[in-house]
Amino acid sequence: MNLEKSELKKKFGKNIIFDENLSKYSWFNLGGPAKILFKPESINQLVDFLKLINNTFKIICIGAGSNTLIRDGGFSGVVIKLSPKFSFIKQEGDKVLEVGAGTLDKTLSSYAAENSIANFEFLSCIPGSIGGAIRMNSGCYGNEISDILISVKGIDFKGKIIEIKREDIKFIYRGTNLPADLIILSANLRADPGDKNLIQEKIKNFSQKKKETQPSQIKTCGSTFKNPKDKKAWKLIQNSNCNLVSFGKASISKKHSNFFVNEGGASSEDIEKLINFVKQKVFEKHRVKLDLELKIIGETVKNG
Repeated sequence: MNLEKSELKKKFGKNIIFDENLSKYSWFNLGGPAKILFKPESINQLVDFLKLINNTFKIICIGAGSNTLIRDGGFSGVVIKLSPKFSFIKQEGDKVLEVGAGTLDKTLSSYAAENSIANFEFLSCIPGSIGGAIRMNSGCYGNEISDILISVKGIDFKGKIIEIKREDIKFIYRGTNLPADLIILSANLRADPGDKNLIQEKIKNFSQKKKETQPSQIKTCGSTFKNPKDKKAWKLIQNSNCNLVSFGKASISKKHSNFFVNEGGASSEDIEKLINFVKQKVFEKHRVKLDLELKIIGETVKNG
């Protein structure tokens, strides 16, 4: 099926953009163009789009771009970025919150605090959106999103809507077994009542801890590597004498060794070279293989 640009534009209007530069959708501010960028306004529009393209393109979904490195060559398929219409929080009875996948973790944490709902405090320190948080089982300070999840509503690449209960999802450290072709639309989360003052105090403590240990106001995508079992990735990197190494304008944060930085003018290739260098040095020194927490998508630039 050979879809014409004009056909897609006619049907989806401003919600579809061709050859859109993806650098503005990543916290690194890096990345080449997407062949097609689609920002659905509604579930129905997303269903129509997926059925129309009928798996004729590679498809990926991006969230807030807080832990994504997009390669310089961009992505030669469809990138789906949920519109602000997928950012919402609804109370479903006493003990359940329905949350749109596009809702920022911090927004949800603030809402929970305002409404005296406990166990969402850790989300105040996690950049990104709820869809991404569920996909990678985000967490910090001893908490994970899987602790409060009830169910996930999603759509597969054929346009079929699916509901998956928490007990049918296998959660691991910074990962799940959710299907690769599932776009998360929303989730039901457990809303336990709590003491508003204690909740706000917890958020304050978490934020202070984060401020003291992690860099801010820089172009970074958070933790680059997952922590290996019983070890800290930042410590392994620091003890492998990698801290002062840079490739082009890609360097390692002085404040936290597991945060890689675009100092301005780096390419995605520079960041990837730094990643591979650090992996190799840590393995040589400690015989530990670091696994990426950061997601790398897209194609490298073809020379010549």
